[in-house]
Amino acid sequence: MAGNIINKIKFSPVDIEERKKLDFKAGDTISVSSKIIDEKGKSRFQDFEGIVLARKHGTEAGATFTVRKIASGVGVERIFPLYSPMIDQIEITKRSRARRSKLYYIRTKAVKDVRKKMRLVANQEEEKETAEKVAE
Repeated sequence: MAGNIINKIKFSPVDIEERKKLDFKAGDTISVSSKIIDEKGKSRFQDFEGIVLARKHGTEAGATFTVRKIASGVGVERIFPLYSPMIDQIEITKRSRARRSKLYYIRTKAVKDVRKKMRLVANQEEEKETAEKVAE
């Protein structure tokens, strides 16, 4: 009888079984809807959509996952606790296959891509300047 009462008590506002069943891994693109509290004390939900770089500690109580997105040309990363009551829902947008469980190399890869683009822009500007000097 005591066992039935204990099973009915809910310790967390989060549906733990539902979060355990979420099957996302590194490389997947997910959208995390998290609760944000404004300066005035009002709360709202804000989506953070990006690539999962890592998922740590499996389905334990302290499990976390890292999500990275590019916002206005700047890389932004957030670490979310899997069972946080501040997270409303986690939606898998796109699945992809990665050969590694931690994709930290994407940070440097993104920087290299930005550098290449910067070089291209710089080269185009130099070509315009030299063309203007020749035209004069």
